[in-house]
Amino acid sequence: MDSAHRSDPLRQSQNATGEGQALRVLIVEDHEDTAASTAKLLRLSGHDAEIAASGEAALEAAVAYEPDVVLLDIGLPGVDGLEVARQLREKAITRRPFLIAITGHDRDEDRQRSNEAGIDLHLVKPIDTDQLGKVLLRFQQLFDTRDGSPDILEKD
Repeated sequence: MDSAHRSDPLRQSQNATGEGQALRVLIVEDHEDTAASTAKLLRLSGHDAEIAASGEAALEAAVAYEPDVVLLDIGLPGVDGLEVARQLREKAITRRPFLIAITGHDRDEDRQRSNEAGIDLHLVKPIDTDQLGKVLLRFQQLFDTRDGSPDILEKD
């Protein structure tokens, strides 16, 4: 691996175990350019990525796509990201995805609302790709230790 890839946390997250099982990432973002660039970055790093442009589309995609991770914009029109998170937690879906809020809201009360909705991690826009890569790497390590089951993240 060249030095650029050794220092790329997104690429490391895909190659965490040597075999590097790609994560399935659902990007829920209503801004087309942001969604497309995030998907491209994840795909270049070896992950599989799908895009949902609305809360309604995200709920449908989560059932069909069964993501490991959901990057969830909170400020969606219609069904917002907090409601998407609540519904994903309430639905009897096969896999419980790791929910990461991607938002411009950084107040304590915003983080509290994310937590109450069942979101696992609250990140503030613009996304720091190194930080996202480290999060995905850590999740991948936990994911791989559980034979592909993200249930290690179940909340009580």
